[in-house]
Amino acid sequence: MDSAPTPPPAMFVSIPHAKVPENFWRFTAIITIQIVILTFGYGFLGALAYFEYLAPSDSVCNLMMNYPGEVTMIVTLIATALSVIAATLFTLSVKEALRCRMWKPISLVHLSTGVALAQGSHILKHQFMGLTILTLFIFTMLRLLTAGWTTLLTPSYFMWPVQLNGSELDISGSAFATLLRGEFQADGLEDSSFEILDIGAMLSGVIAAGYTFGLPGTFNFNGAKYNMSTQGVVPTIESFSGSDGVPDASGTRLGFSGGNVTVNTGVVPGSRASAHIPQGFNTNYSMSQQGLTADVSCRAIDSSQTQYLWDANNSYVIYTNAAAASNNSITGLRLWNISANCGNNTLTSYEYVTMVDANGNTSSSGSGFLPSVVCLGPMNENQTYVNFTIFAQGFYKYDFLEASVCDVVPLLTRVSVDYSNEQISSVVTSSTPFGPENFELLSFIAAVARFQSINSQGLTSSTIGDTLYSIYSSTTTGYVSNTLNDTQVYSELEDYWRGVVEFSATFLRSGFMATGSFPDNIIPDNLSSPVTGTMFISTIGWTHWANKSPIYVLAHSRSPLSASSLSLAHRTVWQRLGKRIKTVRESVKHMPSIKNMLDIMAWFTTGLTLTCQTLFISLWHALLGISHSKISARMGS
Repeated sequence: MDSAPTPPPAMFVSIPHAKVPENFWRFTAIITIQIVILTFGYGFLGALAYFEYLAPSDSVCNLMMNYPGEVTMIVTLIATALSVIAATLFTLSVKEALRCRMWKPISLVHLSTGVALAQGSHILKHQFMGLTILTLFIFTMLRLLTAGWTTLLTPSYFMWPVQLNGSELDISGSAFATLLRGEFQADGLEDSSFEILDIGAMLSGVIAAGYTFGLPGTFNFNGAKYNMSTQGVVPTIESFSGSDGVPDASGTRLGFSGGNVTVNTGVVPGSRASAHIPQGFNTNYSMSQQGLTADVSCRAIDSSQTQYLWDANNSYVIYTNAAAASNNSITGLRLWNISANCGNNTLTSYEYVTMVDANGNTSSSGSGFLPSVVCLGPMNENQTYVNFTIFAQGFYKYDFLEASVCDVVPLLTRVSVDYSNEQISSVVTSSTPFGPENFELLSFIAAVARFQSINSQGLTSSTIGDTLYSIYSSTTTGYVSNTLNDTQVYSELEDYWRGVVEFSATFLRSGFMATGSFPDNIIPDNLSSPVTGTMFISTIGWTHWANKSPIYVLAHSRSPLSASSLSLAHRTVWQRLGKRIKTVRESVKHMPSIKNMLDIMAWFTTGLTLTCQTLFISLWHALLGISHSKISARMGS
């Protein structure tokens, strides 16, 4: 008798085949594509939030600039494609979620809501305001997807700021005073460099005086172009530094006659240094530097102010030649001895020579005489002074300027310097009067003014007088005479001397910063002044959303749709897969080992699903919260 067959071991019991749902790969594709779109959008936003500025390569920027229409078309096509894909995936997710939900009882209004969303539409039922508002919101977001992506992806022109720092010569401290004193002892206070100073100071004064009244105000020195006046600065940007010639051994410091000026300015390294900084279409700079200017105040000498003791009446004819009139030679010369009280009843006198006719007379219409006396102040180094005084008076053609005194108070300044359009423009942000340690610097500036006042007067005219005369005549219809507006005349004179003082500081800085002035062209630390500023690069690309806050919020409000469609697709997939797993678990409930293994798989897949959903939805909320907080902070500031 045959025995009954032995049943197979429990571990080999056949169980229903747990196959993957037929729509699993379709759902996986929907989820994957949505994740890719979300990753792209928020990755792009994250890069902008970190770097703040993004720009393609310079060659691509040039193409964008030259073909703006094509760029707009490409961006619109990409935005439209992303919008269509996102909207389609959303409606598919809603359809699958609705199909899965219909396995259980569902109300008619919820069914119609799902159908409307699956068709990309909305419902209008005042009895169900919550569902109506929800569908209207989603409908609006679907319609704004293209606008949102277009706003995000469209490049625009902007100025990319890059922080700079460096150093320049510090002329305000005692270290420079010691250095300058040594130069005075070696070469004297007024050496051959004053011939260059004479021309440059005169031009600087003329331009400064004329600019106030609307005349062109570009001043060139050493290859650099200054707007109106130098403000005592020297270029700290290589492309604006002017001449690239190398001075010889005697062509630096007080012997400077032109050449390359050492520039020590570079980009500040930072946490965003890895971002590609383009060359851009053009570059501007805004720097904070040390400068020098003067507070000049001119006025007429009142007859009661006897302390000035201005005397311009001491003159006599030293040469005559009546026969010279026939061949247009010099017919006569007059020697003038001009004196003023420069303090402590000490008279300072200058001598001038002017041309006269054979009778010792000067033509009041064709000739002019404008003598000046500069009181340099106490010359004892144990004494200090912070200003100097200039006396002046016009005769003949310049008789509109009566006996006058100008108080010149030099000021050490901090200047905001703008480097743009091949010009250097400066605005004073703070100023400090000279101190005892600036005695040598003040002596140099006063010596430049003295040299200028003496050499500006020729045999028949004065540069200072012609400046006042020509500026007034070119900016007014009135007749130039001794009855003209004193306020305007003194304003011109003040600007003239201010331009002279500022140029003297620029010359001094240029000479001591010229190539070869210091070993290895490195300025010692005790002679250095910090330079800080920003380089602005004009380019095309993408910037952070500070200037487009409302538009960016609207553009990225599509993210709830993406998160919702992800959640719907996840739920549909894992609900169906969960049913399969439940069937298998029921079949093997008497097989502990297999049951435990499937329990572990079920918990693992469910936990992974929930984790993914939570991760993406939390990421959306976090990024949206960051953008909202940054937008609020920037709008509040």
